[in-house]
Amino acid sequence: MDTTAMGRVPETRKQALVKLMWIGIWLLYLGSPVSDLADGGHGVVVTVLAALGLTAFVCSYLAVVFLRTNTGHPPERWVYGVLAAEAVLALTLSATLGKDWLVLFVYVSVGCGAALPGRQSRWAVPAVTAALAAVGTAVDRPGDLYPALLIPALLGGFAMVGIRQLVRTMRELREARETVAHLAATEERLRLARDLHDLLGHSLSLITLKSELAGRMLPDRPEDAAQQVADIEKVSRQALVDVREAVSGYRRPTLAAELASARSALASAGIAARVHQPERLPGLAPDGESALAWALREAVTNVVRHSGAQLCVIALSSAADATTATLTVSDDGRGPAEQHTPGNGLTGLTERLILAGGTLTTDRAGDGGFTLRATVPTDPAPVGAEPLGD
Repeated sequence: MDTTAMGRVPETRKQALVKLMWIGIWLLYLGSPVSDLADGGHGVVVTVLAALGLTAFVCSYLAVVFLRTNTGHPPERWVYGVLAAEAVLALTLSATLGKDWLVLFVYVSVGCGAALPGRQSRWAVPAVTAALAAVGTAVDRPGDLYPALLIPALLGGFAMVGIRQLVRTMRELREARETVAHLAATEERLRLARDLHDLLGHSLSLITLKSELAGRMLPDRPEDAAQQVADIEKVSRQALVDVREAVSGYRRPTLAAELASARSALASAGIAARVHQPERLPGLAPDGESALAWALREAVTNVVRHSGAQLCVIALSSAADATTATLTVSDDGRGPAEQHTPGNGLTGLTERLILAGGTLTTDRAGDGGFTLRATVPTDPAPVGAEPLGD
């Protein structure tokens, strides 16, 4: 499991449940105050008030750690109020009910590390630990309990500070990757513009010149004008061929490149990737590979943007008779809505696959996610079929 996910606000129900279970594990250390209440050593009124106080403490702790952790924004006022209330409850309950309640200070320290910015948490965690030591000295005369809580209070608080810093660094890296991708796309557009200018500049200049000549030759020299028009047609056809070749070269992706890009995109989104691919796909023509590469790009884009998944499985396979090649992309996310209609991306992808002689099917995955399957025909396997690469 991605440990940095514990430091982010959950975006889906599954992420919320996983994070709640992860946080709930550490609530087991509240066994000491719960046992103190269950032993019946206090009066009914004290027991009821203490139980209410403990319940309020747990709810406030969950609210801070679950909702506030590393949102990337300064804490709201309610965060400081909740942390102050936790500190007051920990101080009151441990001072009045005894050493079994000193463990509450550990949770206050963790809450401070999880919710407060770095500068504030660096003094808040030691301050809470110092309060634990002071109260522990008063309520635990033998001193056999509270020293064992000082180190967890310090380590727990500063561990949350470290997780916050790690998540912040991960977010900055994702933003940097997006910036790099944007700059790369911009550079690619500039390069395409330069190439098109180089391709068309001479041809268009020649067409303009010959058009002017043809205009001057009419009506006195119709044969020479006709020759200029024929030259204009020849130049324009050649320019059209050059542009088509240039654009085709730019727009034809490969499976190897898209697989590498898919791994990077899924990793950036915190989604585990599992790729199953043969060493070779025999007979896969460039047009078929391009269609599957476009299908992979569209499928991974949808997984990253819309699925809320934790795992994405990409599988490439060839039919037993080597007549078709199939790409399957499935995830364990929320899946499509009941009345879901394909968007422009899937519609355009279907058209691409039809032009390549292939088909596209989509369906709900077995665990509730989404599955996309693209199939293209292949030629008889050539002897020197190229490997897909890693």
